[in-house]
Amino acid sequence: MSDNKLKLIVGLGNPGPQYQYNRHNVGVWFLDAICRRYQGELRAEARFHGMTCRLTAEGQDLRLLFPTTFMNRSGLSVATMVNYFNIEPSEVLVAYDEIDFPVGTTRLKTGGGHGGHNGMRDIINALGGERGFHRLRIGVGHPGDKSKVANYVLSNPGKDDTIQIEHDIDQALSVLPELLTGKLEPAMQKLHSQA
Repeated sequence: MSDNKLKLIVGLGNPGPQYQYNRHNVGVWFLDAICRRYQGELRAEARFHGMTCRLTAEGQDLRLLFPTTFMNRSGLSVATMVNYFNIEPSEVLVAYDEIDFPVGTTRLKTGGGHGGHNGMRDIINALGGERGFHRLRIGVGHPGDKSKVANYVLSNPGKDDTIQIEHDIDQALSVLPELLTGKLEPAMQKLHSQA
């Protein structure tokens, strides 16, 4: 991971109250947790095709973005914002649901493919194939059959999984000070060693 300071955190999800607590929206749950901790509020901003927030976290100027274009068009929102503010991909963290991880597993990484995630696929395409941004992959588990994935991610987790995912998000928040100051390797080691 590069040592650039983070300037933008993107949380992926779908807009609308019917999707708010879906597994596919855990990236937005992460943004909401940041807003609670650092007294921010996401507000609709049409020019960025999403909801945005600017706040100070750990002394750092930070922008948050929830693309409200629906998941498979997330790239429009992300590309518009990074181009407008001249943000490098290495200064971006995208938080999203990861079906290849069980609930209770959250991982940071830099670069890579989209892993079949439509939001990630669209962001990579919109950034001209650029994959060098950072990812926070929040495990939501897998329904066991590929044909069930769409319905699974667009449904709400059960009570126990919800509690665990919220705990996972708290653990990710605990490494935000390292992430914001570009200490990405220490952030990874700290997050990945937590039980």
